[in-house]
Amino acid sequence: MFIVELEHPRFGEFQLDTLRTGIMAGSPCPVEVMKKVQADMHMAEVTICYGMTETSPVSFQSETDDPVDKRVSTVGRVHPHVEVKVLDPETGRIVPRGEPGELCTRGYVVMLGYWENEEATGAAIDRAGWMHTGDLATLDDEGYANIVGRIKDMVIRGGENVYPREVEEFLYQHPAVSDVQVIGVPDERYGEELCAWVRLKEGQGLDGDELRGWCKGRIATFKIPRYWKFVDEFPMTVTGKIQKFKMREVSIADLGLEAAARARTA
Repeated sequence: MFIVELEHPRFGEFQLDTLRTGIMAGSPCPVEVMKKVQADMHMAEVTICYGMTETSPVSFQSETDDPVDKRVSTVGRVHPHVEVKVLDPETGRIVPRGEPGELCTRGYVVMLGYWENEEATGAAIDRAGWMHTGDLATLDDEGYANIVGRIKDMVIRGGENVYPREVEEFLYQHPAVSDVQVIGVPDERYGEELCAWVRLKEGQGLDGDELRGWCKGRIATFKIPRYWKFVDEFPMTVTGKIQKFKMREVSIADLGLEAAARARTA
């Protein structure tokens, strides 16, 4: 929503000086977008919320007087009376501060369960009452959380873990890029490769080779997408959430990677 508002062709005609605060939530906010909202929409006190429907729905939030870098690059700190921990998805052990792992929350905000679905409830909430969000996050020494991606979205390319959110944040810095989503697609040699779906700003022209060249020397080679798809919109749910699984299905079909996909599931 904020991206669309910032790119409205008549954006400069609207009087926004009286705006001060607001809330951003629903999906991760790119750092560059947050900076523009603060500067161009005059929302210097905008805050970011993080949570899920199952946690009523917010468990983290930044504050209006948090340092600017924290309000731009994190989702704030955990709400009062809510517990949080970050676990290694493979071992279930708590990871050191600053290292990514699955974010888990516990407290009054956690739902009782999914309606008449004990199996799904048991998969989401463990016996100790911890809600396993499926989101990958880091916690710094001051308790600020940064959502780095979804466990199921993480790409393993040639043994290297790649978090799509990191690559997306980097690509947002290109002046011609309006929005971008990065996914993993099957590859017979490396297991997975990166594919970037890019929506350009109005009037901009760019191709994959140009973007790939811009990336070189700025980001690790294994994090540079191999495939590029330029689109006008992304597949979304009715509530506006990006459907990366559909993007993956379309990409596999468009790129002719069905054989590689079958090999990975064999």
